[in-house]
Amino acid sequence: MQNELTIVGIQADLIWENPFENRRQFEHIIDQLSGEVDLIVLPEMFSTGFTMNASMVAEKMNGETIGWMQKIAKKKNMALCGSLVISEADNFYNRFVFVHPSGEIETYNKRHSFSLAGEDKVYTAGNEQRIITYKGWKICPLICYDLRFPVWSRNTQNYDLILFMANWPVTRVHAWDVLLKARAIENMSFTIGVNRVGLDANQYKYVGHSAIIDFLGHETAFLQANEIGVVSATLNKADQDATRKKLGFLLDKDSFTIQ
Repeated sequence: MQNELTIVGIQADLIWENPFENRRQFEHIIDQLSGEVDLIVLPEMFSTGFTMNASMVAEKMNGETIGWMQKIAKKKNMALCGSLVISEADNFYNRFVFVHPSGEIETYNKRHSFSLAGEDKVYTAGNEQRIITYKGWKICPLICYDLRFPVWSRNTQNYDLILFMANWPVTRVHAWDVLLKARAIENMSFTIGVNRVGLDANQYKYVGHSAIIDFLGHETAFLQANEIGVVSATLNKADQDATRKKLGFLLDKDSFTIQ
């Protein structure tokens, strides 16, 4: 088990429905990183932006973007994750993909479809929670709209880190800021939220506010509005475990089932 985990989130202006150019800009940013990094988190639909044109941009699990992720992970000896549009068995998914340094892949399909934008009419919702084990850390991946549903993210599996990746618009960015801290506090878990910046083809504006938050709700790193760059921190699992043991809040959580 590795007690410390260095995590980096990349906040970028996504190029609409252009996987090649998006991969190119993310690779350029990754190549500029210095020091040891364990995990890089990219935004939601990082290769295309939040598009409903799934049939035009969807890739397979053996497609170019997954291959690119595996190449980067192996080359840099770090894990790389983000969500993208995947076509599988006649369905489209907003799928989180976690690539280990070995090239091994683990996935999570977004549970809560953003009906306000018609996502529920295009993409098939997932129905399984996933916990990914990496370097002794248990990681819970969630995507954008999932942030509004605390029952789905409730820490019933003793995870150590929650990942949120998003295309969260400026009109509701206050909710993004508040809910990231709420999820960290109620689950006593390190939390990272990685959002995009810029203007998409539907004229929705995004200002980022990517952040890394500790298990008591304190920001350890934050990117200002409209900034293109990285948010990073080294997380200490022993500190989190000791605080959980001392306060015991998670021991008093409710028992429930999700349907």
